Amino acid sequence: MKSNHEKNQNPLLILTGRGLKFLVWALAGFAIAFVVFHVFGASSLAQGLLSADIWIWFLRIAVSLFCLFAIAMIFESWR
Repeated sequence: MKSNHEKNQNPLLILTGRGLKFLVWALAGFAIAFVVFHVFGASSLAQGLLSADIWIWFLRIAVSLFCLFAIAMIFESWR
């Protein structure tokens, strides 16, 4: 039995939820890649993953997604 709430979902909330999920998966992938590179002695590649440029982009994406998530939550509570 389905309720009315399942049919009336906010698309922005669904989109930002997926974006946050993929951001977490990407961070987990970077952590795994760092460990694998470090174990197999590819320290130059491991240090490349720790560069500030990559983490600034991750931070920008995370802040944007959290702002969109906050906007979606405000719209959802408004309805």
